[in-house]
Amino acid sequence: MSKIETLKALLEAELGPSIKALVLDRGELTLTVKAADYLAVAQQLRDHPALKFEQLLDLCGVDYSSYKDQPWDGLRFCAVSHLLSITNNWRLRLKVFCPEDDLPSVASVTPVWNSANWFEREAFDLYGILFDGHEDLRRILTDYGFIGHPFRKDFPTSGHVEMRYDAEQKRVIYQPVTIEPREITPRIIREDNYGGLH
Repeated sequence: MSKIETLKALLEAELGPSIKALVLDRGELTLTVKAADYLAVAQQLRDHPALKFEQLLDLCGVDYSSYKDQPWDGLRFCAVSHLLSITNNWRLRLKVFCPEDDLPSVASVTPVWNSANWFEREAFDLYGILFDGHEDLRRILTDYGFIGHPFRKDFPTSGHVEMRYDAEQKRVIYQPVTIEPREITPRIIREDNYGGLH
């Protein structure tokens, strides 16, 4: 039995009913859990002596509203974490879907892995995912007055407002976007003997 198959069997034995899906694909293991079990599973993944996932390497949001350019009929928002066990030298992807699309929310795992702090703020800022129990959930990459969440697939590519410096007022001002859609057709210029052709 390979190391990753050993980890899969161990997760099935230890987490049993908390597992929504456990997929081994392309040499990577992805564990999906219910939102209600998320924090407890995270605690168990860190503290169980056979698992020992000491580090959270990354946490990001995902918007599945048009996954693979196909209509998506499941829950829209997901928080995905990548975990590392230094002791056992194995990795795990942990996924949890937000139970509501209108107000996406899951538990914060900052009490388990403090490295989740900035990552959860980033997922909140870019996707609008709320993390219950996070002590300082505020924007981290966009401006304080920014409206919306720019990584959501329904966010307009040109945004809602633009910011510019006004020399008369001597300050930065916000105004509605003034970009007009236009079609850009590239000009093709071919020289004689282009690419060896006559």
